[in-house]
Amino acid sequence: MSITAEQIPGYRVGTWAVDPTHSEVGFSVRHLAISKVKGKFETFEATFTTAENPLESSVTASADVASVNTNEKNRDGHLATGDFFAADEFPKLTFVSTGVREENGDFFVDGDLTLRGVTKPVTFDFEFGGFGEDAYGNYKAGFTATTRVKREDFGLTWNAPLEKGGLLLGSDVTITLDVQAALVK
Repeated sequence: MSITAEQIPGYRVGTWAVDPTHSEVGFSVRHLAISKVKGKFETFEATFTTAENPLESSVTASADVASVNTNEKNRDGHLATGDFFAADEFPKLTFVSTGVREENGDFFVDGDLTLRGVTKPVTFDFEFGGFGEDAYGNYKAGFTATTRVKREDFGLTWNAPLEKGGLLLGSDVTITLDVQAALVK
């Protein structure tokens, strides 16, 4: 099954800019083998292009890794070091889409994620929220996208053994984007 623009209520062709006041770039990772630590990047940007054929739409996005916020200042400082993001050497993480696809009614955005100088293909599960106009006449789109990556694949190998066995940090990192974007042209 292929989806057309006419099948998506409110769909408009154009260029969209992320609205950072109504969006979040977040992540979570297993901690102490018993819970998850969540964080987000405070500074990010993205541009989306919706095409006549929705499956030909695209996105480019980036986040400043030094803007990481896990609600713990010392941990955030450690994340910026060479043990993790190496923010001085690699100040941004980026995503560039390579395709959009639909399978059995579910949507996926494939692309290249670059972190710490390493680029790997990833797939985001895409959940479309819809379109609407805000109180100021701006036309908006909303969606959530989620992917899971292995942090070691991007050179994020620092870890510490736990006294009772296991490791301080899990390997899987879930990245969640909650996005509202405005049509700019």
